Amino acid sequence: MAVEMGIWRINGSQPQRLVPSAMPLESMLEQYLSQDPSLLGDNLMIIGRQVRTPYNTYVDLLAMDVDGDVHVLELKRDKTPRDVVAQVLDYGSWISTLDRDAIIAVATEYLREPFEAAFGRAFDDAPVPDDINTDLELTVVASSLDPSSERIVTYLREFGVPINVVFFSFLEDEDRQYLARSWLAPAESADAVPSPGGTKKGKRAQWNGQDWYVNFGDGLGRSWEDGRKYGFISAGGGEWYSRTLRNLPEGARVNVYLPQRGYVAVGTTLRTAVTFDKAEVWIQGTWQSLASLPLQARYRHDREDSFGEDLAEYAIPVEWSVAVPEEEAYRETGMFASTHSACKLRQDFTLQKLADHFGLNRENP
Repeated sequence: MAVEMGIWRINGSQPQRLVPSAMPLESMLEQYLSQDPSLLGDNLMIIGRQVRTPYNTYVDLLAMDVDGDVHVLELKRDKTPRDVVAQVLDYGSWISTLDRDAIIAVATEYLREPFEAAFGRAFDDAPVPDDINTDLELTVVASSLDPSSERIVTYLREFGVPINVVFFSFLEDEDRQYLARSWLAPAESADAVPSPGGTKKGKRAQWNGQDWYVNFGDGLGRSWEDGRKYGFISAGGGEWYSRTLRNLPEGARVNVYLPQRGYVAVGTTLRTAVTFDKAEVWIQGTWQSLASLPLQARYRHDREDSFGEDLAEYAIPVEWSVAVPEEEAYRETGMFASTHSACKLRQDFTLQKLADHFGLNRENP
C-alpha cells in the first residue's frame, strides 16, 4: 500500500490539511541531505556526492554511520520507480566490493581533509572502526513511489536485502515551509537474513605487526606517574581488564593512552605480563621488584592471595622511547581510543600523528 503523508494545522476547532507543494523537491533534496543527513533520522556522515562508478554512472550520495557501515542514497528524480530501485541495487553491488582503503579514498576526496578527523568530529570523537563497509544500507529517496515498486522493495527486504524507501513531502503554510519524512518500513525489519556485505573480506585495517594501544586507567588504584617514572604498564581488577594486557608479547611497541586526556608515551615491552607481586622493572641496569618501590598507588598487590589471579593487577616492564606527564597528554580529533586495556593499533592516522608529535621513527621504537 502506498505511503501517504498527511499534516493538518489546527485552526481554531477546525483542522486544515496542508497540501504538498508542486515545487521540484527531488532536485533540492540532494543538497538538503548533503548539508544535514540527520534528515534521514540516523546519525550519518556524508562521504561522497555524485560518486562515479566504473560503469560511468553516478551514486547520488554515500554516507557512513558510526559503525563504519556505508549507506547508499539514491534520489528518484525523473527516473521511473522501477529504474531507481534497480539503480540503487546496482550501486550497492559495486559498493559492496570496495575495501577499506577504497572507501576511505572516496571519503577523503569528498571531505578534503583526513578521514579520521572528519569521522571523529561527526561522531563525538569516536575512532574509525577497524571494520569498514561490512554492511550496506540502500535507500531510495523520493516524494512518492508507485505501489508496484513498493511491493518490490518489501519483497526484497523479506530476503534480507537491506533496502528501504524514505519519502519526503514539502508543504507550505502561509509564509512557512515544512519538510515531512516517512519510511516505507522500519529499519530493523530487514535483519532477518544477514545482508550480502556481512561476509565480505578485506574490510579490516591492516596491522603493522608491532604497534599496540594501551589504556592506562589512571585513578585511585593506579598512577601514570608511577608508570612513567619506573617504566611499566598495568591493568587488572578483573579478567576483562587483564586478559588483553596479557596478550602483549615481549618486544611490542606500546602507545599509551590516558582516558579522557590523550596519549602520553610510546615504548617497547621488555617482558610479558605477570601479576603485580611478581613483576620486575629495569632500573639503571638491574631488575628490581616493582611492588617494593615507593609507588603512589596500591595496584591490588598487597593482598594478592585474597584477590586471586583473576582479580589481580598485572604489569609489564617497558622501555620508554618517550613518556610525558599527564598534563602534556596529546590528542586530536579522530585519533584512536578504546576502553580495552590493550589491543592492536591499526589506525595509521593515529600512528602518524604520534610519530610527528613525539618526533619518533615509525619503523623503530
